[in-house]
Amino acid sequence: MKILQIISGHRRPLLRAIGRRYSAASTEDYAKRNYANTESDYNSVIGSIIAQRRHYLLRDVYDDMMLDGVKPERDTFHSLIAGTMKGARLQDSFFFRDEMKAMGLVPDVALYHFLISTCGKCKNSDQAVKIFEEMKKYEVKPTGQTYICLLNACAATGRLDRVYAIVRDMTAAGLGLNKFCYAGLIAAHKNKTPVTEDTATKIVELVEQSKGWSSVEASRDNAENVMMGISEEELYHIPTAEYIHRRGGFVNKQLTVYHVALHACADLRNVEAMETLLEMLKKDGQTSDVFILMQTMRCYLHSGDIGRGRQIFEDYMNSRKMPMVELFVTLIEGAMVGYTSEGMKLAEETLLNMNSRGFFLSPRMGNDLLLAASGEKEGGYTIANTIWDLMQTRKITPSLPAVEAYYNGLKKREIPEDDPRLLLVSRTLDNLRLRMPGAGRV
Repeated sequence: MKILQIISGHRRPLLRAIGRRYSAASTEDYAKRNYANTESDYNSVIGSIIAQRRHYLLRDVYDDMMLDGVKPERDTFHSLIAGTMKGARLQDSFFFRDEMKAMGLVPDVALYHFLISTCGKCKNSDQAVKIFEEMKKYEVKPTGQTYICLLNACAATGRLDRVYAIVRDMTAAGLGLNKFCYAGLIAAHKNKTPVTEDTATKIVELVEQSKGWSSVEASRDNAENVMMGISEEELYHIPTAEYIHRRGGFVNKQLTVYHVALHACADLRNVEAMETLLEMLKKDGQTSDVFILMQTMRCYLHSGDIGRGRQIFEDYMNSRKMPMVELFVTLIEGAMVGYTSEGMKLAEETLLNMNSRGFFLSPRMGNDLLLAASGEKEGGYTIANTIWDLMQTRKITPSLPAVEAYYNGLKKREIPEDDPRLLLVSRTLDNLRLRMPGAGRV
């Protein structure tokens, strides 16, 4: 097992024998190899790993704590379970919960929220319900936030029966429905199987109903969530979660229900419902934020209307508003849908334009685009190659799934076995498989 020394700044990996330390080493050598000694040290490492989105290393860090004889307290488990929520690693979250209970620490209401949220992100509503029942068993009193977590977790799998049962329980408990409840109801209808012609109509109705939303009781653990950098949008798995802290008019928090509804329309490729919602937004005296523009572009592009999707992008770029790299990425990704000649040409032009204007792909954006571009069956694979090159220039190593997809696409081309690009991608893939043995754990 190898964990990089994240805190000290040293790049040498910590060498660790399976199940034991190099106990015969001198004190000085031991100190050089060791990256943490106290619970405070380990908490710093955990925080750094979460910030770097390397959630697959949390179990390894915990194992090191045990080898060091460092006993984790409640705050450490909070960080570990919050990290597994951010990384959507369900088995790890249950592992840490069980370890916590084995040490005599009963999870509090905030931890149960993290666990339920993780179930939702992993689309496992059955486990979310079991976690809720476990709360009752340990006499941990649910709050309004608990019900919203559970509602959105069940919505992720389209369980309308459970979602409406939760709504009835909330009403019986004297709790009103807030914007996050309506967001969950919309998500539940979008995710139900099968999707019917009435789905879009119901989504529009729910947006209209939501205009009288109320505030659910304030939860005591809200302050802790804020302290740990967890927004309500992230806790409830709202589509705006990763953008909520962006500035420049990216997200108007008052439009949460519209965000979820328009995101659903884009996923459903329902242009008519999307345009109806935009008219409702206008009548409400509101203007589209950047997230709504992204969903409008997605809906047109995924429906095959490349011209209108492109026009929205150009109108924004020609305005005096702050340019956003996410709009470039949305246009590139949407233009590649179906891998048409027109779309692929637009995607390539937009990618080059983005790069020439000094915008860079984040690891997340690069991975998403590389995955999409790698699905091109015919053609010169130009876009996938360009995205790979841009990530290499910035020394960004793509994720394992993205590299696998890109490698498989290259292998289908008539490329010599000793081609430098193919060799580099093959070597990168081998290294990722060795470095991330736990990356597939969910």
